[in-house]
Amino acid sequence: MDFVNRFSQTGQPLATICHGPWLLINAGLMFGRHVTSWPSLEADIRNAGGHWTDESVVVDGLCITSRNADDIPAFNHQIEKALLKPHAASV
Repeated sequence: MDFVNRFSQTGQPLATICHGPWLLINAGLMFGRHVTSWPSLEADIRNAGGHWTDESVVVDGLCITSRNADDIPAFNHQIEKALLKPHAASV
């Protein structure tokens, strides 16, 4: 969790897929965030103060989330876009 918290302050993109948003929850980084994930995480995300949606990929600032392996092409596209532009804000 320390690594995730420190990384979230670097101004670099942070991407999670499937059950990965649990890491954001456990690191205390979910509050106010708009994300997607495997559907079974919806209640956990909402309970942590996040906003869950059923979309192939969601970009919220520097946080990129996706639902499952079927969404990898769209997920990778958003990661590529994020890595190609300069960043100055934290996740």
